[in-house]
Amino acid sequence: MLSVSGLDHLNLNVVNLQESINFYNLLFGFEVKEQGISASGSSYAIIGASDAAYLCLYENLDRPVEGDRSMKYLNHLGFHVSNYGHVKAALDKLNIPIEQEYGYEKSNSIYVLDPSGIEIEISEKFGGDLH
Repeated sequence: MLSVSGLDHLNLNVVNLQESINFYNLLFGFEVKEQGISASGSSYAIIGASDAAYLCLYENLDRPVEGDRSMKYLNHLGFHVSNYGHVKAALDKLNIPIEQEYGYEKSNSIYVLDPSGIEIEISEKFGGDLH
């Protein structure tokens, strides 16, 4: 069995690469680490925070019609934040609407949508505090 030490990155198809880069930069401070054209001809960017989380975003203009959230193989992305008490104010300041708030047994989460309609869960405690 392999011993996982953390989530390295997630690859996502996005409708508008620059809009998605801006969203993740404003919300989480993710910076562009690499950007270019993939071997398949898609524009891409690797963004993230060093030693914390990375996303590889591939612009795919053939993805869902506006409002279609039926992206195969992806339910949502979950991020733990150390300043959970400031999430609502940050979202309000960025004009990002809250889709849902949910209280779990040991943690709380707020759900938002990125520009491509991908659901983002922002969690109070890492892994829902499941030890």
